Amino acid sequence: MTNTLYRTIWISDLHIGSTQCQADVLLDFLKHNDSETLYLVGDIIDFWALSKKMYWPRDHNTVIQKLLRKARHGTQIFYIPGNHDENVRDYDHYVFGDIVVRNSAVHTTADGRRFLVVHGDEYDAIARHHQWVARLGSVGYDWLIEINRFLRPIRRWLGLQSQFSLAAYIKHKVKNVVQFISDYEENIVHTLRNESLDGVICGHIHHAEIKTIDQFVYVNTGDFVESCTAIVEHFDGRLELINWLGRELLALPEPLYAPG
Repeated sequence: MTNTLYRTIWISDLHIGSTQCQADVLLDFLKHNDSETLYLVGDIIDFWALSKKMYWPRDHNTVIQKLLRKARHGTQIFYIPGNHDENVRDYDHYVFGDIVVRNSAVHTTADGRRFLVVHGDEYDAIARHHQWVARLGSVGYDWLIEINRFLRPIRRWLGLQSQFSLAAYIKHKVKNVVQFISDYEENIVHTLRNESLDGVICGHIHHAEIKTIDQFVYVNTGDFVESCTAIVEHFDGRLELINWLGRELLALPEPLYAPG
């Protein structure tokens, strides 16, 4: 497989330092995809998980080394912290190994559209005001991911698709969770649509999406835990959602306006 060069790449929710992280898939993605700019959109290092159990296998270290190598070789990398790595927010505008920490950023695409880049927990009422509930939910989510790790070889043995996410399946079947995702998306759009922006690019809820809500473009990077997805910008400004497990490309509709 040849390398693909993009103008910009956004990835989030890597959860390095937790058993959730699919470091092998992530490394494969980083190996075959380069960009002029790379945004790490929060929950990159999972300090919540590390505070409960020290888990740092060799391939997690390789991910960090790969990112630092990209930065040294000219990729402009911005690290935008999330709630699982919120302590990094104290270092806004600091530079670590050529990687710039920014609590948020505004990215202008090649076709002139302006997107706020933010992790997104700021727009999640549970994460902001009821952190103990969020942490409790995180524990339950961890269990689903662990169960999924045991299910994969069983599904492979049965001749079923091994890259199956139990957590994602449950999220799409439980009505309250589906409603939470919808409320989260609409809350972000309602808050930002009058801020002289064309859209938002975020992560946080592990649900990859490109959609237009009230003429405001909502983009979610997904994660490298369940679906292993990323957002990329081509050199003409087009945005695409890449599913690295399925190699599926979901194109963003034509720009909402012609800049100029």
